[in-house]
Amino acid sequence: MTADAGRTADSEEQRRTRRVRWVAGGAVVLALVLAGAATFASARGDGESGVPAADSADAGFARDMAVHHQQAVEMSFIVRDRTDDEDVRRLAYDIANTQANQRGMLLGWLDLWELPKLAPGGAGPMAWMDGGEGHGDHGGGGGAGLMPGMATKDELKRLGALRGEEAEVFFLQLMTDHHKGGVSMAGACASRCAVPVEKRLARGMVEGQQSELGLMRDMLAARGAKPRS
Repeated sequence: MTADAGRTADSEEQRRTRRVRWVAGGAVVLALVLAGAATFASARGDGESGVPAADSADAGFARDMAVHHQQAVEMSFIVRDRTDDEDVRRLAYDIANTQANQRGMLLGWLDLWELPKLAPGGAGPMAWMDGGEGHGDHGGGGGAGLMPGMATKDELKRLGALRGEEAEVFFLQLMTDHHKGGVSMAGACASRCAVPVEKRLARGMVEGQQSELGLMRDMLAARGAKPRS
């Protein structure tokens, strides 16, 4: 077999492996959504009193964190194609898998509650935290009008243009900001949300992302770098 043929075979095998992983991941998402729906349904009883309002913290957190998580998944996929470092690739896969599953749960609850996935009345992101128009100035980085920790389009473009250690460092810095913003949002839900299963998910997000923040700090230090903020 020629070297080119060998690389083609490896590439095909890698694609098959990724498809299997993400099909399995999709099954996990469905199972988690159904489990969450069953838990919520049992908590709300026969009436509709357990359904949060469209402008509640529960609905706002579900909407905003679903968007926040989507960007974390996107950044994780980008860096997995820009580095061969197994530690970074493993972290990226774990973040993508975890946050894709959680995003499925959040969107599933909105469907269960029959609530829109866009904020009512044109309210901006984070209105459920501000009690007003909403904005992205809650710490953890992010540009004007973005939720806390969100990367800008230019930053995502730059990440996609880097390779090797430069891509690793920039990804870890971006994801550190992203996690800090996510911890702020999840902590607010843990305090303000009313649906017990959503509060538990938010507390789990805080614990999981704080643990990953420590790991990313160490990974940056090993590369002679540190978080941007």
